[in-house]
Amino acid sequence: MTIPHEGMDHALYEFLPLPDRPALRWPGGAALAGTVFLYLEHWELLPAEGTLRDPRFRDPFGDFRPDYRAYTWREYGNRIGIFRLLDVLDRTELKVTVAANASACDRYPYLVDELLKRDYEFAAHGSHATRMLTSRMPEAEERDFIASSVGRVSRASGKPCAGWIGQDYAESERTPFLLAELGLAYLADWPNDDLPYLMADGKIVSLPNQSELDDVQLMWHRRVLAPRYSEMIAEAATELAAEAKRANAGRFMGLHLHPWLAGMPHRFPHVVRAIEAFAATDGLWSATAAEVALAAAPQLRQPQAWRMP
Repeated sequence: MTIPHEGMDHALYEFLPLPDRPALRWPGGAALAGTVFLYLEHWELLPAEGTLRDPRFRDPFGDFRPDYRAYTWREYGNRIGIFRLLDVLDRTELKVTVAANASACDRYPYLVDELLKRDYEFAAHGSHATRMLTSRMPEAEERDFIASSVGRVSRASGKPCAGWIGQDYAESERTPFLLAELGLAYLADWPNDDLPYLMADGKIVSLPNQSELDDVQLMWHRRVLAPRYSEMIAEAATELAAEAKRANAGRFMGLHLHPWLAGMPHRFPHVVRAIEAFAATDGLWSATAAEVALAAAPQLRQPQAWRMP
């Protein structure tokens, strides 16, 4: 791909500053396309040797193996926390995309059934929460890893996966091309935008994964207090919708929820406020990630002879 602008980017996608961006239009003239991402993950008690795990979640001293405390902490989300989140999502009637580990689909069929009852979309989220993609993988190994994960999640959900959400944002430079090779419509790993854009020579849509608004990033890694989290989600949605109206061009926002963290009772009242504020955003189009990608793709692939107002 030839990069038409200078900028801090590379050949996986074009450098497109906002003033040069063609306007995206959402159904019904909505200002903000909003997707709730609900994580269904399986943390291994003893990850396999040679696998890569996000070091921010590892015991820095290496003394706890197996680490029952950390393992059962995450299991709380699948036993308790997820049901709190489902209750509030049911009330708000927001569309949901499930970021599903393949092993979680195998291990928690009851949860898969609960999510399918609600007609949630399933997107592939790798194999385990303790196994990240890495550029150290040979291409054939990465291709097999992706294909296996996508296939297992598709079988569990009963529908072909349209998208990929990498475990802990992990990708290699090949990943977008391998996902497109499998026929996936979108990936949601990159936090560099507020709008969908094309990657891998225009073969796949990148849905922004706005990591600054992720519940784990804010409340776990950055220690933002739960009351402030709910305010930040409301402020972000309101600002993006207002900006979209001023520009007469749509914006996108994802609300990412991990049950082991967002479903804890001391955080949950504030998470409820965040979800309710997101649902009440003026000009919101609540959509699954696949619906957003489907709406954006033909517009992104159509040559535009004009700039955004």
